[in-house]
Amino acid sequence: MATLRFHALDELLTRAPKEVKLPSGNLTEYYAEKVFNTDSMRRYLSKEAFAAVEVANLKGGTINRKMASGVASGMKAWAIEKGATHYTHWFQPLTDTTAEKHDGFIDYADNGSIIENFAGKLLVQQEPDASSFPSGGIRQTFEARGYTAWDTSSPAFIVGTTLCIPTVFISYTGEALDYKTPLLKALAAVDEAAVAVCQYFDKNVTRVHTNMGWEQEYFLIDEALFKARPDLVLTGRTLMGHSSSKDQQLDDHYFGSIPERVSSFMIDLEVEAHKLGIPVKTRHNEVAPSQYELAPIFEEANLANDHNQLIMDLMKRIARRHKFRVLFHEKPFAGINGSGKHNNWSLGTNTGVVLYAPGKNPKTNLQFLTFVVNTLMAVYKNQDLLRASILTASNSHRLGANEAPPAIISAFLGTEVSSMLDKIVAEVPDTKMTPDQKTALKLGIGRIPEIILDSTDRNRTSPFAFTGNRFEFRAVGSTANVAASTTVLSAAVAAQLRDFKTEVDGLISKGTGKDEAIFQILKKMIIECAPIRFSGDGYSEDWKKEAVKRGLTNITDVPESISKYLDPTAKRTLIEGGILSEKELEARVEVEYEKFVYKIQIESRVLGDLAINHIVPTAVHYQTRLIQNTQGLKEIFGEEEYKEMAASRLDLIREISHHTSAIKDMRADMIQARKECNKLPDGKEKAEAYNTKVRHFLDEIRYHIDKLELIVDDEMWPLPKYRELLFNC
Repeated sequence: MATLRFHALDELLTRAPKEVKLPSGNLTEYYAEKVFNTDSMRRYLSKEAFAAVEVANLKGGTINRKMASGVASGMKAWAIEKGATHYTHWFQPLTDTTAEKHDGFIDYADNGSIIENFAGKLLVQQEPDASSFPSGGIRQTFEARGYTAWDTSSPAFIVGTTLCIPTVFISYTGEALDYKTPLLKALAAVDEAAVAVCQYFDKNVTRVHTNMGWEQEYFLIDEALFKARPDLVLTGRTLMGHSSSKDQQLDDHYFGSIPERVSSFMIDLEVEAHKLGIPVKTRHNEVAPSQYELAPIFEEANLANDHNQLIMDLMKRIARRHKFRVLFHEKPFAGINGSGKHNNWSLGTNTGVVLYAPGKNPKTNLQFLTFVVNTLMAVYKNQDLLRASILTASNSHRLGANEAPPAIISAFLGTEVSSMLDKIVAEVPDTKMTPDQKTALKLGIGRIPEIILDSTDRNRTSPFAFTGNRFEFRAVGSTANVAASTTVLSAAVAAQLRDFKTEVDGLISKGTGKDEAIFQILKKMIIECAPIRFSGDGYSEDWKKEAVKRGLTNITDVPESISKYLDPTAKRTLIEGGILSEKELEARVEVEYEKFVYKIQIESRVLGDLAINHIVPTAVHYQTRLIQNTQGLKEIFGEEEYKEMAASRLDLIREISHHTSAIKDMRADMIQARKECNKLPDGKEKAEAYNTKVRHFLDEIRYHIDKLELIVDDEMWPLPKYRELLFNC
């Protein structure tokens, strides 16, 4: 294995930036050239077929088979012209990756000759084998049938020679087996609820769309070094490795000049992303060495989620072109910053208003504060559900580690918005307002400065921060399908907006004026959700104590967090809100327990293999050399000199024996614990057992391996070290 390590280092020396051939013309000429977007549809579809798709997207209707055939015919003509030979329904099962099954356009004509065909029924619905996808017990392995159905709101695109059609994925009996189905329902729910509230302020609002902008952090590691680390290959993170003498202490990588080889990768990625209509805009070095970030312009949330899933796949493929491997794991290297995927979330109306942006008069600013306060209330009520949507086995390594928000869900607003909320609490009386009070309050509301868009300080320790015209859910993990957290956040806000409208309408029905009713309910909500507002250091021990006093939960245990999906509040948000059925929700919880178990199981098996087959033999080999050297000293020098000279070597021999014995004993105990856990039939019980009885061995065995790395001769150490992995460009 040591040979493999040094072969990888030798191969690294031959690396040079790959020359990227840029498309001819400027960005606008090739942007979205691989997307069957509105412009393409106008060219390739009949007026009737185009109108049918437009209506389906705007009103959520369906497309009949006749029109679907017309759309399929035009889509096929466009795709073949672009070089496509196959098509696939592209969907997002509960595996945190995407799935696809490619079929050729080849078919028989009536006379038996070969033709290229793509019928409407193949566009609208297909039947992939669902037997091996996670379902949480919704269906058994022998019940293989599942359906994919066309999502008309997300345009088809071409990857390589395959036409990809975004779809939902459901079981034979209609239950959702994917991330997209509940996301679409949650977006529809927040649309309906937000429109109803907007009607208090502007009768012209008939639609509210959810916008999202993700920020994708990642590591780039040389391909040869990656392949020489079985733990990276199999688990996505290093299960052992002592920290490099220099890593991120100097903050010299953050926003530094991008290495030429990495820049070539980024340019290649951006070109391909733009061809696929992904509006990637920002790129930069992140905090840790070999860590980077890219971010797009905001898009409609469903499309943004599809684009994030697509670009993660694109990044993997393009990284290979440049002899890199991209790491999305939230914590691939111990001791340095891990990676997140900040979810910037906002609401906008069909009238062009961003609901989280202050306006220029009291009415629009009251609307702004109404949506801010309702969002805070939604977060306060659903803090455990929001945490459950992002706390996974991999993300648990990152949260609260002085690089990412803590597991305590809190919201940061900035001084301007906080002062406005405090003003409402201070100035709105519990009894009916006088005309002077109404006027004074409205004048105060009307003075929200436009500079607010840029004046909010970005509190990096806040899991949920207001950043000018949106909220940023910063705790989302880099491997995550952002649909999970976006679904929960959208559903929570929708449920809260419905509650708000019910209360306001109740006061209005009793004779209270509309604006006064809104102020009264906002005041009550501001007071109630005050514990969720926090602008200090989320990493501090004082905040943990303060959070307990405020009644906020601090759950770091992944199985416990997962169980919160089934709490009454979560069920009300998701089940009563029409996002998931009780059966679907329970199934997803089982899937999350299962994923947690499998990830810990795989990591423990990989660590056990590397420890006993790579690390221990290497350490024993070095120990043998020390023993032979020590014995040689005794033959050459006298007894007195030998004792003095051999002392340090004997200490090393003892230390190696201590660490190797501990590794072997702990590995045996870990295997036994795993066997006991595997006997448990209940998913929750098994997850809890793996969490308490197996997971701790990963850190304990690693401790001894990392100590050996500092002792054993560098030329004998079998795996690339952190200093080699992280400083490879």
